[in-house]
Amino acid sequence: MGSASRKTFLPLEPMSFKNESKEVIDFISDYYKNIEEFPVQSRVEPGYLSAKLPDSAPYCPESLQDILKDVNDCILPGLTHWQSPNFFGYFQANASTAGFLGEMLCSGFNVVGFNWISSPAATELESIVLDWMGKLLNLPSSFLFSGTGGGVLHGSTCEAAVCTLAAARDKALKKLNGWENITKLVVYASDQTHFTFQKAAKLVGIPPSNFRLIETNSSTGFSMSPTQVALTIENDIKSGLVPLFLVATIGTTPTGAVDPIAELGKVAKKYDIWFHIDAAYAGSACICPELRPYLDGVELANSISMNPHKWFLTNMDCCCLWIKEPKFLVESLSSDPEILRNNASGSKSVIDYKDWQIALSRRFRALKLWVVIRRHGLANLIYHIRSDISMAKRFEEFVAKDERFEIVVPRKFALVCFRIKPKEEVEGNELNRKLLEAINSSGKAFMTHAVVGGIYVIRCAIGTTLTEQRHVDDLWKLIQEKTQSLLMEKI
Repeated sequence: MGSASRKTFLPLEPMSFKNESKEVIDFISDYYKNIEEFPVQSRVEPGYLSAKLPDSAPYCPESLQDILKDVNDCILPGLTHWQSPNFFGYFQANASTAGFLGEMLCSGFNVVGFNWISSPAATELESIVLDWMGKLLNLPSSFLFSGTGGGVLHGSTCEAAVCTLAAARDKALKKLNGWENITKLVVYASDQTHFTFQKAAKLVGIPPSNFRLIETNSSTGFSMSPTQVALTIENDIKSGLVPLFLVATIGTTPTGAVDPIAELGKVAKKYDIWFHIDAAYAGSACICPELRPYLDGVELANSISMNPHKWFLTNMDCCCLWIKEPKFLVESLSSDPEILRNNASGSKSVIDYKDWQIALSRRFRALKLWVVIRRHGLANLIYHIRSDISMAKRFEEFVAKDERFEIVVPRKFALVCFRIKPKEEVEGNELNRKLLEAINSSGKAFMTHAVVGGIYVIRCAIGTTLTEQRHVDDLWKLIQEKTQSLLMEKI
């Protein structure tokens, strides 16, 4: 009877879990060991994978060895290798051993911490880690649980944007006495602000015509002008519209620009606008005392977000959102179905994170960030940031010393925006586009571009975990080689 009552198919069995997990870890370890052998940008053509894999799922189980062979033969060729030390595109997606270990624990426990009672440790560790992280950034106590605010871990900035916009929207509509006034609400950002905020505004019902992009230019390093913001707000008020939400950025995606937080915060306060700081990329750098001044004025904000999965050695995905008055987030996003009611929820000392996010379900991301902070310590995390900035300075010096090139935007962090100086401006964009294509198609490195003030610039974003000085030096040699070939073609 005992044997008959046992399952014959055990999808989770301790011994096989131990052995097969080791095989996967060995596979990943070998991948990192040999990562420089892969072309950084995938060279496959669209639809390549359907020619390699069956068109229906298997009926019988297959061995892990066969699966890993297909990963090696079919999946790896279709990856652009974000963890390659020669990846200099977009912004980095940091990985670390500590990040892996934290992710393994998160996946292993596989808890769904939507409210406190579903896993008290998941909720309480998250509130502790958000305070830890906030203190590393020297945030005011008004954003911390140990003060009067609080924080939550989301998967991405887009989630944080949707949630804060929803909270701001509902707060404003309550004052305006009705949802019919939603068409009056206006959001303000710069033309350098990440497009995710435009998407988020649409998702919460703000008309696209009510999203104001404040023009920036090279004279201010492409940062947003508080004067221009104020003028735009005044014009909207005269037109019968209602200013709702202002986004400032620390480290914009195109250029790494920093908006003047303190001055914009004063504008937001004057017009009673929700002020959000998007520090997704460069917020991590503000743990360094010499870079913390970029956050000066944060006390004037209603909310701030940053992504540890970009530059804080915390594997995808992880976004910190702090909010000065959590009640507005909870009022906008909360639900109270009978099935989730319990004796703990509703207590002042209990947080139900389902009411701080879009989805009901949520991963135990706090465990990952907690392991990363403990395993590295503040000293090594600061060293990591400073090391990347030092390599960016080195690359910037290479560019500045070569008369064929120019730095388009002053570097603030570890992003260098540069281009070949054209003899005639009309040919500059096409020339630099060809240079970037030549570099990326070589497979030896990968960078991306931006267009700022009508100028096509090449972005070199340094910060992948495995990148060393030799990789930066090799990148510059590659750029010189491809530049020489391009310029010779023009003769």
